[in-house]
Amino acid sequence: MVTFVIIIFIVGYLAIALEHPIKINKTASALLTGVICWTLYALFSHESMEHIGEQLNHHLGQISGILFFLMGAMTIVELVDAYQGFKIITDRINTKDPKKLLWIICIVTFFLSAILDNLTTSIVMVSLIRKLVPNKQMRLFFAGMIVIAANAGGAWSPIGDVTTTMLWIGGQISSGNIIITLLLPSIVCMVVPLIYLQFTLKGELGTHSENQDIDLGNGHHGSNGAPVKGATTMLILGVSGLISVPVFKTVTHLPPYLGMLLALGVLWVVSELINPDMDEADKRPYTAAGALTRIDVPSVLFFLGILLAVSALESMEILNHFSVWLDSTLGDQRIIITLIGILSAIVDNVPLVAASMGMYDMNVYYQDHMIWEYLAYCAGTGGSILIIGSAAGVAVMGMEKIDFIWYIKRISLLAMLGYFAGAIIYLLIHPFLAVHPPV
Repeated sequence: MVTFVIIIFIVGYLAIALEHPIKINKTASALLTGVICWTLYALFSHESMEHIGEQLNHHLGQISGILFFLMGAMTIVELVDAYQGFKIITDRINTKDPKKLLWIICIVTFFLSAILDNLTTSIVMVSLIRKLVPNKQMRLFFAGMIVIAANAGGAWSPIGDVTTTMLWIGGQISSGNIIITLLLPSIVCMVVPLIYLQFTLKGELGTHSENQDIDLGNGHHGSNGAPVKGATTMLILGVSGLISVPVFKTVTHLPPYLGMLLALGVLWVVSELINPDMDEADKRPYTAAGALTRIDVPSVLFFLGILLAVSALESMEILNHFSVWLDSTLGDQRIIITLIGILSAIVDNVPLVAASMGMYDMNVYYQDHMIWEYLAYCAGTGGSILIIGSAAGVAVMGMEKIDFIWYIKRISLLAMLGYFAGAIIYLLIHPFLAVHPPV
């Protein structure tokens, strides 16, 4: 039975990685993999059905916390975007110097990614560079650096990257500690490629043709292209709500998804009150109910399928045996985690992190242990090495029609330099910031 489950998991994993060649959406592959793994466990295990049911309910409780958190965050971001809130930030960037603009774009992307998430930030910033960088070849370099900056920015924040969020909700890392330990390595990961481009980037930003209409983001515009009524209010409330989630968890010790749902509830009420006299049909795009129809539900179901599959392997103790084998074969956990980061450039980092969470026992690898912090950094930033290695990269690839080979030739080496530079910085500063095991 164990062999069959492992085969199903590997086949499912390959189907996810080869989503585009086989033309089967990775969400479908993930759901099938998760359900089939649990079905085989239930049918052929020597455990009682009651015990298997208890295990499934236990894992489902943890998984649902992640899913509700993600859905809440996605809805808040969509709601702010509907009010053109992000346009308030992006309209203030107007320099014409390519190198200076690249630094500004990357710094804004880095910190915006930590507050929103790397996928949303990438979409917003690529929409912005379409307005600021008409030169297609120059814009491709900007887009590549946005991927690196967004992934680096998401890695050090508990709400910036789904893998870091998973580790935070799972209790492997704490919000304050992950910010302190990963902020400098993440900055180095972004700055090293920027310094390289400072000496090698050549070309002009270009100019737009007259009357060219540039659409910024997916939100709804006023008649003159200006932000709609309530944009500033929704931007402040949305960002404040997202930032308050770690504070809510620290103060109340309740699960993070409750803090996210609280923030969503506040924004929902305000969105209903901003335009009280507007017709219901016209008002709907500017409400949370309208935003909920625009969130990426397939991504939520993808996480459900992957986490179900990994939880089945964890319940069968397959992951535990695999971690013992890795330790005995490679020995050094720093090497193992570094390789996981590089592997996340090829395959999705969500199942990689989910599997790693199941491999290591928290009774041994306590909260804020080195492997959890280093895993958050490596899985978050390693995906930048290939454009298909992260959700941000895939989104940018689709928006700017970036060629896979072009990215390998022009951006992959920069991303790898940043990845290893940040990794070295983390390993150097870790002894000074290490959290001691609980007594």
